[in-house]
Amino acid sequence: MKKLWITAAAVACFALSAARAQTVNGIRLTELKADYIEISTVSSTFADKLWIKLEYGQKVSELNDAYIKDDDGKRLEFNSALDGLNKLKNYGYELFSVYTKQIDQTSNRPVYVLKRK
Repeated sequence: MKKLWITAAAVACFALSAARAQTVNGIRLTELKADYIEISTVSSTFADKLWIKLEYGQKVSELNDAYIKDDDGKRLEFNSALDGLNKLKNYGYELFSVYTKQIDQTSNRPVYVLKRK
């Protein structure tokens, strides 16, 4: 029985040390106190990369500060906007509304408004 507890504790420690926390503007997503947040996707021009820009009312000095990042400060890549929505569901948010933001005369981008459950 002791071996089982020691093994379980070792596995738990390893799993927790490998886990990464997501941040926006230096604040962990688990520590966000906003009732509503807004996310939109930003894609790379030259590569198949997609990032999530998250706004919760913060003051953003650089556009790069609005992206969801890992502990190393690297922007997290997502497969789609729904991938980002599913990720934020784990932080207690649900989809509230969607609207479009005009990018230029011929294109729009969806913006997702999420509400804390």
